[in-house]
Amino acid sequence: MKSSRRNFIRNAALGTAALSLGGPFQGFSAASYRRIVGANERIRVSVAGVNSRGTALAMNFARQSDAEVIHIVDVDSRATAKCIKSVLERQDRTPKDFVDLRRSLESKDVDALVIAMPDHWHAPAALMAMKAGKHVYLEKPCSHSPHEGEILVEAADRYGMALQMGNQRRSWPNVMEAIEAVRGGAIGKAFFGKSWYTNTRGPIGTGKETAVPEWLDWELWQGPAPRRAYRDNIVHYNWHWFWHWGTGEALNNGTHMVDLLRWGFNVNFPVKVSSNGGRFHYKDDWETPDTQVISMDFAEGVTMTWEGRSCNGKYLEGSSVGAMFFGEEGSILIPGGDEYSLFDKQGKLVKEVKSQMKSNPLDRANPAEQLDALHIRNFFDAIRKSAPLASNIDSGHKSTLLVQLGNIAQRTGNSLDVNPANGHILNNRDAMKLWSREYEKGWEMKL
Repeated sequence: MKSSRRNFIRNAALGTAALSLGGPFQGFSAASYRRIVGANERIRVSVAGVNSRGTALAMNFARQSDAEVIHIVDVDSRATAKCIKSVLERQDRTPKDFVDLRRSLESKDVDALVIAMPDHWHAPAALMAMKAGKHVYLEKPCSHSPHEGEILVEAADRYGMALQMGNQRRSWPNVMEAIEAVRGGAIGKAFFGKSWYTNTRGPIGTGKETAVPEWLDWELWQGPAPRRAYRDNIVHYNWHWFWHWGTGEALNNGTHMVDLLRWGFNVNFPVKVSSNGGRFHYKDDWETPDTQVISMDFAEGVTMTWEGRSCNGKYLEGSSVGAMFFGEEGSILIPGGDEYSLFDKQGKLVKEVKSQMKSNPLDRANPAEQLDALHIRNFFDAIRKSAPLASNIDSGHKSTLLVQLGNIAQRTGNSLDVNPANGHILNNRDAMKLWSREYEKGWEMKL
């Protein structure tokens, strides 16, 4: 029965193509197409973690004519209700609501899990889903620690499920063109890349232990992480700035831009990583750096940097986020959207490519819905037609690892020597203590 359904899903790709190209389906809306193809041909999706980004993803998946959001999972009952209401703007079927992700994964009706939970949940949830026979769309970062990323790489191979990381720019056409230009020698040999993220975030204050709100399941929110008392300045967004649950701005936003650099340079693991910075602006509970510069050297004769400023939003190169390649004959700038600019060696603009599809990198929930849909389509093609994933877990882990190494260097106060064959830290016992994390008993990641 399960095999029959998988074949059904693969065959539905023909219907999707017909809708895209016109023909007998020309003039039909997405809603009309839903009624034609039938429920069994759609990819049925569970979305977990919907307070912010997850709702945007749920709506984007619901927008796809050949998909249906059937489950919404969140430990915040308010977020669940709000997300379901939003999804019903784009589909007729009301999703079931779940507090415990494990109950959703028990359902044979679910084909794929979309994960937008806090960082400490990303890898454990993805592993649970693959072991349950579900495909996975995993928001960045793919893991809380490097060891978790290695587990996911092995799990995707072992269980044979599609695991797409949410590095959406990997599917943006003009960004893809820019990367091809770098690789094709448009600026000669490229040897240096810089990337950045700037914002003006306020303080998070000093949290107080208090009663858990009635709308929140704090036990399940913590999930795999060792237990801590509830404080009033953690949920929902500020967990990013605590090492226990989050990974700082480097993985929150740096992952995207560092991934572009690694992609363009066609490199894997570095030989040396260093980091400088700290929490400078406010005196509060924020633990991760609000100002950070990570530097990565590669054996291929390439150096990359990422600059993060969480509390001073002055743009670089006219953009709040970006990646820029420098080579022997010029440079290429990829700012926040699906666009790029090519400059000669003297800095004169030679070529500029724009997009009609707009994005706002500072919108933390839904920066580029139309563009992100291209990444979702690629995910569906991988499920139906075994097409290559634009950001498979092997690639996603390598890019995530670069900024994880930066954070480890920051936390230990030492530059790291790295094995270019596998990304492992060399001759630094203190740094290797941060290679993996501790789990709440019973929540350990096991293949």
